[in-house]
Amino acid sequence: MKRALTVLLAVFTGLTALAAGRASLNVYFQSNLKDTAYQKKTFDRVVRAWKAPEASQMPEVGRKTVVQSVIAKDGKLVSAVVSMSSGKKGWDAAALAAVKSAAPFDPLPGNFGASTIEVHFHVSVVP
Repeated sequence: MKRALTVLLAVFTGLTALAAGRASLNVYFQSNLKDTAYQKKTFDRVVRAWKAPEASQMPEVGRKTVVQSVIAKDGKLVSAVVSMSSGKKGWDAAALAAVKSAAPFDPLPGNFGASTIEVHFHVSVVP
């Protein structure tokens, strides 16, 4: 079942340098998670885990990889899959590895009622 997602505050979704100022990470959470501190921590963990692939695996500007993931109440990564490819296997693998390496995440906020949350990580190439 597809759930509505919401964009993080602009502070977190703006162009964020991950590798030589050429990669950007945007993170989208289910709309029922309002805790921006949790969102920022999750974003920061993936940024710290990012390891750029070799230059030959950098996709064209404007291309992106989307990693669709599910995080459990206790912060464990239930699943993570590339749901949209950039066209470069190495870039896609680096995006997936960053999400997996960042896990486990912090437990979901106590006031969050669901047992899991869907989170989409978009890693794109910017000029």
